Amino acid sequence: MKTYDFAVVGGGLVGSAIAYGLAKSGHRVAVLDEGDVAYRASRGNFGLVWVQGKGLEIPSYSQWSMSSASLWHSLSEELWELTEVGTQHQAPGGVHLCYSHKEMELRQADLTSLAKATGGQFDFAMLDHEQLREMIPEIGESVTGASWSRWDGHANPLYLLRGLHAGFLRIGGTFLPGSKVHRVHQNGDSFVIEREGERVQAERVVLAAGLGNRLLAPQVGLHAPLIPNRGEILVTERMRPLLNLPTTYLRQTGEGSILMGDSHEDVGFNDGTETPVLSHIAQRAVRALPALANTRVVRTWGALRVMTPDGYPLYQASLSHPGAFVACCHSGVTLAAAHAKRLAPWIAGESLPSEIAPFTAERFDVQTVIPA
Repeated sequence: MKTYDFAVVGGGLVGSAIAYGLAKSGHRVAVLDEGDVAYRASRGNFGLVWVQGKGLEIPSYSQWSMSSASLWHSLSEELWELTEVGTQHQAPGGVHLCYSHKEMELRQADLTSLAKATGGQFDFAMLDHEQLREMIPEIGESVTGASWSRWDGHANPLYLLRGLHAGFLRIGGTFLPGSKVHRVHQNGDSFVIEREGERVQAERVVLAAGLGNRLLAPQVGLHAPLIPNRGEILVTERMRPLLNLPTTYLRQTGEGSILMGDSHEDVGFNDGTETPVLSHIAQRAVRALPALANTRVVRTWGALRVMTPDGYPLYQASLSHPGAFVACCHSGVTLAAAHAKRLAPWIAGESLPSEIAPFTAERFDVQTVIPA
């Protein structure tokens, strides 16, 4: 049975970023990945590196996202130097489109509250239609304006995942694709990770298996109450430059295609697509960019987000099984740099990043108060 310092269960963006960070610090790390039969949220991702609007209920999430956004360039450069895989990361700022003055007012109120809650760290600007048109000349007349934040950007999630895998291997990591991990248990001071036909031993284990963490976390004294949430995306043929910065629902890729999203659907584990949902996404896109009206859509897909009950991440170390950790979130692209450069060092023994202190499973506990 092979032995490692760390075993990371899950080879998607969350697990790969953590594993990369651990391996870069000199640890012997193995990633156990289910393979392409998994619900691969990392390959259905829209690709935003996004901050604005995040953390309205828990402002530290905005700070965690800003921390990652500020580290993204260095992560992208590292991966290029190691692997020559370019992530297509760009950070020109991003806009959230508004279609009425009421929407503009509500958006400004929310972001003003967030700016105050983060002590001014998060900053933004509200743009009227003419100001927005200076940034996006093709913007539709029905768009009233937008909020803009310098923190926002985008990247290619497929190249990011490829770069993390290649970088991890280049610095000595071990990637073990195959079947699903079905059992994790403690054996003395180490953990044994079992799947069909294979057992791996590690001093510490990180559960980053997305929705699979629901069954694995309780085996090491952790709780991961995760639910799937489907998002659908349309991709157009390659086009002339229309968007030089990303929006919440539209972005232009490095190859020229326009990605249109996103939906939020409670459909269980159905990762398919539905014509009415795709139609709504397309209509909204044309309203924002009329130039898309006669464009051909070449691909569509659905993918399942990994969602906690409140939508915020879950990071926790097990008290009953020291050395076991769980990491879950639905923002694997945005948070990739923080996972590699700040979360991995905590898992390796450094201090807990202050921004993630609220994101344990205890926040989901419901206490019932019985009146006297």
